[in-house]
Amino acid sequence: MIGIEVQHVYKSFGNQKVLEDVSLSIQSGQSVGIVGNNGSGKTVLMKCICGFLRPDSGRIYVRGKQIGKEVDFPEKMGVIIETPGFLPNMTGYQNLKLLASLQGRVGKQEILQTLQTVGLDPGLKKPVSKYSLGMRQRLGIAQAIMEDPEVLVLDEPFNGLDKAGVSHIRSLILKLKKRGKAILLASHNAMDIYMLCDEVHEMGS
Repeated sequence: MIGIEVQHVYKSFGNQKVLEDVSLSIQSGQSVGIVGNNGSGKTVLMKCICGFLRPDSGRIYVRGKQIGKEVDFPEKMGVIIETPGFLPNMTGYQNLKLLASLQGRVGKQEILQTLQTVGLDPGLKKPVSKYSLGMRQRLGIAQAIMEDPEVLVLDEPFNGLDKAGVSHIRSLILKLKKRGKAILLASHNAMDIYMLCDEVHEMGS
């Protein structure tokens, strides 16, 4: 199945053209990387795919449904874009439990398991305000994958991670790909992209 299909998408802000005739397609079990300088439109493209921004023209389909026409926000999609926002006074587990309660798809066991999967201690009582940048990033990835989505949109998922953290999350992404997820990945580190992606699109600034 095609997870993400972007057809001839354009997006401007005022006189500034950010996306110009962008097309790409990602099948289940495939990961596609996008590279480009800051300001090249990577995050804008991801926000359009997630339904957070509307393109000026062109079409975007996620799992066969047109975003903005058939659905406003894609179902079965896990997203990490920019710095994930969490409630600072709650623990990582409490934050994920709150988010999980919105859809009611996963319970306590799945949340604890996901925390372990991303390398966080499920029993940690520390509030998120006391987390390091790397721990917050792992929590953001946990939030993206905890409901077992079919499609993942990961914008700079390695931000703030140390060497061991990068290696851990890289192997996690490869496992998710093997399990048939369609993955769109942006990273400023060429090594991440070439290790993890079957295809790479370069975006001009």
